[in-house]
Amino acid sequence: MKDYIEERVLNIAEYIIASNSTVRETAKRFGVSKSTVHKDVSDRLLQINPALAKEVRKVLDVNKAERHIRGGLATREKYLHI
Repeated sequence: MKDYIEERVLNIAEYIIASNSTVRETAKRFGVSKSTVHKDVSDRLLQINPALAKEVRKVLDVNKAERHIRGGLATREKYLHI
């Protein structure tokens, strides 16, 4: 794996843990696609640092469990402005 990819993977992992951000927010912040972020934290991070990958997985699992709530709030907000 190239050095710049390893560095990006570690930076993404640290950012997700520090800010409890979603894959979409992280992708926007780092200027990469959601697929790249997902591949980085699910595959590449396991090879580089399994302990860090476990922490990131916890954050992403919480985000996944809450996504239907976020979607409902976004829809509600959308129709309140109309």
